[in-house]
Amino acid sequence: MFKDSLSFSHFRNRLAHAEALPQLVLLGILSGLLSGLVILAFRLLIDLPLEHWLPDNNSENFEGLPVWLRVALPVGGSIITFLLLWKLLPATRKVGVVHVLERLSYHQGHLPAKNMLVQFFGAAIALLTGHAVGREGPAIHLGAACGSLIGQGLRLPNNSLRLLVGCGVAAAISAAFNTPLAGVIFAMEVILMEYTVIGFTPVLVASVTAALLIRVTYGAESAFTIPALQIQSLSEVPFVILLGIICALLAAGFIRIMIQTQKSVSWPMGVKLLVAGTLTGLVAIWYPQVMGLGYDTVSDVLQGNAGLTLLAGLLFAKWLLTPIVLGLGIPGGLIGPTLYIGAVSGAAFALLIAPYTGESHSGVGFYAMLGMGAMMGAVLNAPLAALIALLELTGNPNIIFPGMLTIVVASTTLRFFFNQPSIFLSSLKAQGLDYRQEPLTQALSRLGVASVMNTSFVRCDQVIGCESAIKVLEQRPEWLVLEDSQGIPRYILLPADLQHFIDRRSERHGFDPQLELDLMEIPAIRKDIASLGINATLKEALDRMNSERLDALWIQNYSKEITGTLTREQVEQFYTQKID
Repeated sequence: MFKDSLSFSHFRNRLAHAEALPQLVLLGILSGLLSGLVILAFRLLIDLPLEHWLPDNNSENFEGLPVWLRVALPVGGSIITFLLLWKLLPATRKVGVVHVLERLSYHQGHLPAKNMLVQFFGAAIALLTGHAVGREGPAIHLGAACGSLIGQGLRLPNNSLRLLVGCGVAAAISAAFNTPLAGVIFAMEVILMEYTVIGFTPVLVASVTAALLIRVTYGAESAFTIPALQIQSLSEVPFVILLGIICALLAAGFIRIMIQTQKSVSWPMGVKLLVAGTLTGLVAIWYPQVMGLGYDTVSDVLQGNAGLTLLAGLLFAKWLLTPIVLGLGIPGGLIGPTLYIGAVSGAAFALLIAPYTGESHSGVGFYAMLGMGAMMGAVLNAPLAALIALLELTGNPNIIFPGMLTIVVASTTLRFFFNQPSIFLSSLKAQGLDYRQEPLTQALSRLGVASVMNTSFVRCDQVIGCESAIKVLEQRPEWLVLEDSQGIPRYILLPADLQHFIDRRSERHGFDPQLELDLMEIPAIRKDIASLGINATLKEALDRMNSERLDALWIQNYSKEITGTLTREQVEQFYTQKID
């Protein structure tokens, strides 16, 4: 018995239950380690060539390139992306956070490896050639795919696969920004859209594992150089609120530009990528700071090293360019550009209000940081993740109060006045898809069928001798599984009905052990059944029953053999208990 409890089969079966914390923690460590290694490789693939190519060995110094190269680089990147990826792989290959949400909602978290490869190399090419996109969105896809592929490779139940995707996402955000707690909150708030103790712990472990790996390689420094920030006077609170409203307007415009570009532009993929590269090159003639990640520009803005004219130009250029090129299909991310836009808008706002605040002015960096949090919270509809990111990036608890105020105002304004969900859900909706997260769906998705199925059954042929039927009934099974001539289960029958039929016939005609009984003809409750894999969730089981108008399923193990039965009553009993 003890030996069986240490087997991998026991490990896998435990994951179908709600209380499988030790197993999930181990998987969280594995997911965090693999995701961290992939994100590390992704970052090195971008940073090392750029440090070698760009002037002064600065991986973000696109500004130091001659004008002609700033134009040619993104155009060439678009051409390479199309030739290497969209010509070698089908044009329907989807990437990014929206793809992750779609696979979670419609495919139980099964993310294909080919899409991961397209994301890895496509985003690397885009960033290496100066496109105005971020690396965090691609990192989220890569991390989610790592978690999913671990589950698929180990053939784990689908209810644990969903959580592994969350572990990978948390690890990816942690590795991208060096913010492990923000990674956890982002995964729970944006991807999984739920907070549970069982779910929180493995996601936290994965995030810490990835953060440890990145800090060993890159050190403990955050992505940005941030001064000490603190609100100087409560008289600035109205300005903090006003900044939140401005960021909500910018976020609403950003989302609508990107969605409208996706919906209205129906050109061939090669044309769309070429237009995106050309637009980036043209904008880079006047504002080369929009190229690449732009973290050096954000750090300068936070330090107050940019004038109002430059800030206004950068804001307008990045705010228009990034959603357009993303909508045209450049396989990059939007979280980094969102932070960029927030920082620039906050800094410009700080310079504009400086004459009205006097000596109580909290500084350009203070408002730039608040703008970053407000834009992130509004665009992603992730206010808590944005606030935690502010806290981790600054290391300053004094930012919490003004940060909460700005983020809440921005997020509430966007949702209430513009009726706008997150940019990811908006993109799903534009594709005619829905990320369904009803409470009942969440509850049924947390458990695998192995945790509820009935294993007390006996397999029977349709025609059975009376003596054999008595021996079967002596085993006291919950169900009799009737098989066809090929040994495939087709129906289940209540043993009590068979016992009642034998008793009544024996009373009338005496017991005849040689009598052949056709179990499809005797009066009894029989249920049609169909097969379902043991890795399925209760949500999948209920969907299968509803779609095929069945009241029961037989559960097959990884050897394609029957291992249990599941009835509609069992599923209903589970979620009725949850409601009670």
